[in-house]
Amino acid sequence: MLKLKILLADDHSVLRAGLKLLLNSEDDFMVVGEAADGEEALQLIETIPADILLLDLSMPKMSGLECLREIKKRKLQHRIKILVLTMYQDEQCIKEAMQLGAFGYLEKNSLDTELFQALRTIATGNRYLRPKDKQVLLESFLNTSENDGSNKQQLFLSVREKEVLELLVRGHSMSCIADILYISVKTVSTYKTRLMDKLNCTKKSELVEYALRNNLLGPDKNQAPL
Repeated sequence: MLKLKILLADDHSVLRAGLKLLLNSEDDFMVVGEAADGEEALQLIETIPADILLLDLSMPKMSGLECLREIKKRKLQHRIKILVLTMYQDEQCIKEAMQLGAFGYLEKNSLDTELFQALRTIATGNRYLRPKDKQVLLESFLNTSENDGSNKQQLFLSVREKEVLELLVRGHSMSCIADILYISVKTVSTYKTRLMDKLNCTKKSELVEYALRNNLLGPDKNQAPL
């Protein structure tokens, strides 16, 4: 039996070890390489023949979305199919990952049977999305179609991204934003990277300009009282 050759890209070594054990326990799967960030994942794609890349979105150095963009830029899509396996389940992440060439999108809590099904589906050249994610993409498409061009850039940001953007523009530190939104500093950093990338910004002043232009700055509810 020919085995599906799989690459793993996730910055959590314990999770990679667990996934490797899980996948290698199946007769038709074989993990042939591991990466801890997007840069390492690109190196693996270019040096190790494989069928599918299991890709996390939140990684240091180069995020999963950045990795997808680079794969597209380097025209490496023909070498490997990509299944995003992540903790992020917001509309924009799903939409952007699929637009960038991912063949499937799955939450990390969907292991065992569903993960196996997704891998086997993608291996046949078909895309894999849960029914609820298909609905999310359909609604996103319909919402975008119903709005004129002036609103599309606003729709491009998720609610959480807008929250992080506003707090960054107001000068809150990463740790402060993490406390305010009840998320980790690492997650804040991921959102910041995503915002800079999506909005084509290289410095904070450009984020400020975007926020002002799109009226994203209301009263600062998180300012300490005088």
